[in-house]
Amino acid sequence: MATMADVARSAGVSVATVSHVLNDTRPVLPHTRQAVLDAIDRLGYTPNTLARSLVTSRTQSIGLAVSAISNPYFTEILQGVEAAALEHGYSLLIADPHDDPEHERKVVQLLHERRVDGMIVAPSASPGELVAYLHRHQVPAVLLDRLLDAPADGPCFDQVCAENAEPTARLVRHLAELGHRRIGLVAGLPGYSTTRERISGYRHGLAASGLPYYEHLVAHGDSSSAGAEHATATLLSLPAPPTALVTANNAMTIGALHALRERGPSVPGDIALCCFDDFAWADLFSPRLTAVAQPSREIGARAVRVLLDRLAEPDRPARTVRLPCTFVHRTSCGCPEPSAQLEKGTVS
Repeated sequence: MATMADVARSAGVSVATVSHVLNDTRPVLPHTRQAVLDAIDRLGYTPNTLARSLVTSRTQSIGLAVSAISNPYFTEILQGVEAAALEHGYSLLIADPHDDPEHERKVVQLLHERRVDGMIVAPSASPGELVAYLHRHQVPAVLLDRLLDAPADGPCFDQVCAENAEPTARLVRHLAELGHRRIGLVAGLPGYSTTRERISGYRHGLAASGLPYYEHLVAHGDSSSAGAEHATATLLSLPAPPTALVTANNAMTIGALHALRERGPSVPGDIALCCFDDFAWADLFSPRLTAVAQPSREIGARAVRVLLDRLAEPDRPARTVRLPCTFVHRTSCGCPEPSAQLEKGTVS
């Protein structure tokens, strides 16, 4: 294998100059840099990343800790993270915290011990140990999707997520405009910021439509298919069940559909359905699912860019980035099938 010394001889420069070109540790004249790059290409030289990390104190790697990697939403986020990391010359180490606070802290520690330059983490509903570890070791980190409450003096971590409240309100308002007065919500796991914000959006949507809020029309599906199946069954068993339903993530939409199939109400004939999260096969159901689509890949890519900004400027103020969602109008809400059904409108 070619060595750095071989590259230096071929380019007619010192080994130190080759190192500066590879590690960007000192400015190099353009023609000299090109001579080094040509020599690298000619010799097929592959840099020793371990040696480079000793010089730069960087491993050019990012740790990603997200649960439910099989979930299409997180799968698309992963794709966005991976593409953006590769674009900027970073590799990716992935761990699944399983939404368990103790395991979450362990996998973050494991990633830290692998000397990743920074982390992107979707925190659990009880992230106290995670936050304490990141603070104690001063780990550059971006929190993804689920946000922490900001202290009085501002957020302590960079955070990236989609808008949650207004897109949920948009679904509720749409159902109210169709004449529904009992609109149920299958909400996510308590403790998540996404759950709080989508319940808030549900309430705002009701208020904007002149409808009262009834606590018994909100059932927690705990962000899972099984939980949502039970929650939907509970709502359908009410003396006056909802005539329309909003599900607060894609897994819970599947659970709600299972419950509806088992109990018999047809969608949208007997009950209208709208969901937060669009997914690849939502357009293949009959009826096709009216949904809010999150910009999943852009969330992942933006998290990488925010993390790289943090690495470049460690003392910059923490920021929270929110990305707009898209309303995808199909037929499960009860609207007829027009000639050009897919009507999209940004909500933020």
